[in-house]
Amino acid sequence: MKIQAAALVLADGSVFEGEAIGAMPESGVASGEVVFNTVLAGYQEVITDPSYAGQIITFTYPHIGNYGAALADFESRRPFCRGVIVRDLARRESNYRSDAHLGATLRRYGISGIAGIDTRRLTRVLRDTGAMNGAFGTADLATLRAAAQAESGTDGVDLVAQVTTPAAYTVGAGDRRIVAYDFGIKYSIVDHLATLGKVTVVPASTTADEVLAMSPAGVFLSNGPGDPAEVGYAVDAVRELVGRVPVFGICLGHQILSRALGGDTFKLPFGHHGGNHPVRHVASGKVEITSQNHNFCVDPDSLGAAAEVTHVNLNDHTNEGMVVRGQPAFSVQYHPEAGPGPHDASYLFGMFEDMMNDPSTWRGKPRVRRMTPPRIAGVPAAELGVA
Repeated sequence: MKIQAAALVLADGSVFEGEAIGAMPESGVASGEVVFNTVLAGYQEVITDPSYAGQIITFTYPHIGNYGAALADFESRRPFCRGVIVRDLARRESNYRSDAHLGATLRRYGISGIAGIDTRRLTRVLRDTGAMNGAFGTADLATLRAAAQAESGTDGVDLVAQVTTPAAYTVGAGDRRIVAYDFGIKYSIVDHLATLGKVTVVPASTTADEVLAMSPAGVFLSNGPGDPAEVGYAVDAVRELVGRVPVFGICLGHQILSRALGGDTFKLPFGHHGGNHPVRHVASGKVEITSQNHNFCVDPDSLGAAAEVTHVNLNDHTNEGMVVRGQPAFSVQYHPEAGPGPHDASYLFGMFEDMMNDPSTWRGKPRVRRMTPPRIAGVPAAELGVA
């Protein structure tokens, strides 16, 4: 394939030269909010995480694509990110499970990319100045610069509506029903929940009355992209559910639960994106290495007496988890499903099970439970994007 020269231009005017990969738009321009992710492996799980809607992912690890892409490892029906930036894209994949080269996979799903970028320099810029809008492609620098400056980014945008499932679907079996809100849910999360009962995944706009009509044993609030202040419909629904049914939230679900309690959220300088973030459990002092992907954070002071902070990030001391006082509800800012990432936090699913078993006596105490759920436990082929 012919190599096409390309460039990345940030909103501050920084320019990075490279070559085009993936599916470049006819305009020669792809734009979005540029962030960096520090995982060493699991690049296809990152790319297919719906939480990256509206964003361009920079991989800090220099060599990406060496084991190709396996459709069975996708975390959603398709990638929702705006683009991918890598230092070195492997020329050939080496893995018996691979279905296609990563570059071919990006083209299949219409995702643009740029390789050959000095990602160390780019990461330093984003770390020092914060995540910023950018544009890359084969267009001239003036066009790219204008596109970068015109990009709206993720602030004040409802990105959940772009990634949520269009219709409810059910996974797993059993007498216990769990309703999972899809704000951008990953399939590995559905897999974990399916070990606890029958899971009905519902669109983000589902009302509290519609959820309660299903008589769930518990409600799960998923991860997702964008600004939690822009999903007021979800905040309203969760506000009505708290106290009426056990609730467990992660990532955006943690932020939505916090806003439902009257708390505030704010945007982090460059977010937390990676699989090696240390988090301390306040009560025990135990440190967990966690998988994270979020740009916004909960202000713990804004929660008042409504909730108690249970987990704290050891890098920047931000709020990483809470329990709602007097109610069977808790949440964390990170990803206990570990897709990709370490499994230190898998016990949280055990806590959710305890809470559903006996909401009246639940006290939010960690219980070690390590699970290896079946991969894609009955997720419809249409949801996987392979129908």
